[in-house]
Amino acid sequence: MKKPARLRAQVALITGSTRGIGLAIAHTLAAEGCNLVLTGREEKALDRASRELAGFRTRILAVACDVRDPHSVDSLFRAVRRDFRRLDILVNNAGIGHANLPVDNLPYPVWKDVLATNLDGTFLVTQAALAIMKRGGTIVNNLSIASNRAFAGCAAYNASKHAALGLTNTLREELRSRGIRVIGLLPGATDTNIWKTLWPQAPRRKMMSPESVAQAALAAILLPTNATVESIEILPSAGTL
Repeated sequence: MKKPARLRAQVALITGSTRGIGLAIAHTLAAEGCNLVLTGREEKALDRASRELAGFRTRILAVACDVRDPHSVDSLFRAVRRDFRRLDILVNNAGIGHANLPVDNLPYPVWKDVLATNLDGTFLVTQAALAIMKRGGTIVNNLSIASNRAFAGCAAYNASKHAALGLTNTLREELRSRGIRVIGLLPGATDTNIWKTLWPQAPRRKMMSPESVAQAALAAILLPTNATVESIEILPSAGTL
């Protein structure tokens, strides 16, 4: 017997949705009947993700967007308002890392790019989303365990994620009265392409799959609207890499 689609007719926007955890969350939400807004910087990657998700028979809007750019974010939300008029779920997933470097060797442009993507992008997209998100909506911010821990050689990444956690916690308090839930997703080591930048020799076999992280996010999204999981810390059962 086919299980019912628990998110049928809802609309979810996922940033950084062409690969890794973002794409896995897109698959997981589409399987529950959710309509999707896919965003990423690369048109070809968006086309590929859209084709991959076409079999779920949900509506898919794919819009190239650079979350660092307010004008690009404005253009994205014009398209969302045109096609859907509302947003029920926002997943702020877009993020980048940087090569393992101590602070004294970390180039300032790298620092700025990581902060702009991981922090400014979350702020800009969330601010735009709140204009069309009603009571009962859910925001999931993919933060990483680097949001409450420190890893040597990852100063910009650590700083961006610590700041994004502060933003997430502030949003949660501000939006309680509006009935919008805010969930911090803090995955540990997950087998995605970011390791090519952070640690090319990382032992991928010990990591979680993006699908495991997506299932944890889905479980929180599916809770009744009068209940929430404020943060999800999900780690590989293998322990330290």
